[in-house]
Amino acid sequence: MAQEVRGVIAPGKDEPVRIETVLVPDPGPGEAVVRVQACGVCHTDLHYKQGGINDEFPFLLGHEAAGVVEAVGAGVTDVEPGDFVILNWRAVCGKCRACLRGRPWYCFDTHNAQQKMTLASTGQELSPALGIGAFAEKTLVAAGQCTKVDPRVAPQVAGLLGCGVMAGIGAAINTGNVGRGDSVAVIGCGGVGDAAIAGSQLAGAATIIAVDIDDRKLETARSMGATHTVNSRASDPVETIRELTGGFGADVVIEAVGRPETYKQAFYARDLAGTVVLVGVPTPEMKLDLPLLDVFGRGGALKSSWYGDCLPSRDFPMLIDLHLQGRLDLGAFVTETIQLDEVEKAFERMHHGDVLRSVVVL
Repeated sequence: MAQEVRGVIAPGKDEPVRIETVLVPDPGPGEAVVRVQACGVCHTDLHYKQGGINDEFPFLLGHEAAGVVEAVGAGVTDVEPGDFVILNWRAVCGKCRACLRGRPWYCFDTHNAQQKMTLASTGQELSPALGIGAFAEKTLVAAGQCTKVDPRVAPQVAGLLGCGVMAGIGAAINTGNVGRGDSVAVIGCGGVGDAAIAGSQLAGAATIIAVDIDDRKLETARSMGATHTVNSRASDPVETIRELTGGFGADVVIEAVGRPETYKQAFYARDLAGTVVLVGVPTPEMKLDLPLLDVFGRGGALKSSWYGDCLPSRDFPMLIDLHLQGRLDLGAFVTETIQLDEVEKAFERMHHGDVLRSVVVL
């Protein structure tokens, strides 16, 4: 029997979000119902609200979540009721050409729950953000979207691995292959950029240069592990990064903004055989103009990082273990905890750069 829960709905483009009663069906084959304990307010949720992802309104927002499995459908063996899980939006299929070649983090056929959650008042189907929809007391997902982790971790900390923090750490460790003694520059010090800084420190980078236009964010970046900071309003970031790396440029430059201007800075701030990682999300109309000779004349690699090239079943438990060992402070990313009815205010604070992460606690 379907359950009635409260959820945060984006009814239309740029309209304020509101609390509605949502019907969550019993899980079908390969599905799970999860009782949500905490969910971070991610910039992607704001993109959904603004119509920047698609126009499949109304959306059930929220995706950066952790909670407890309440029920599973037929054929589910990896999780069971009572398991503490982090939700992910990359439930790999295991059968596509990427999975069969041993690269499941590139899976071309990731999947979500087949059934739809609906509005109790009208029966209208909801589009869950990134296939999750976790600004709700309970949500329906594909069982493969549930990654079991150590239940000793606080839910408001664990859930952040579901999106932004994993994207940043993975951009450094998985995509950028940052290693011991490397020099790293991170352009853009929001949640993803700070996570890339934390990931670079975790990997043993010797020099970590944070670049932003906001001194408040640069101060936070230092607390995350940056050894140097550059306010690009006050000085040329390319020249400063070169000065801080012996005139050569950084071994790895991570672009966490998603704009052509900052991508060019990343390109020219890397060493001749260095790596550029794009983890900032551009908008569809953006174009990049680089002299092809400059691309040809350098070695190294130009990479994009989608979800930090993570494999949730591999990376989430490992990072939670590091946190519990005191080697990765995931709690540093939580600026405030809020209630469901405060999500709209959290979007405003995010827009003004006042928070690293607001986390809804249920």
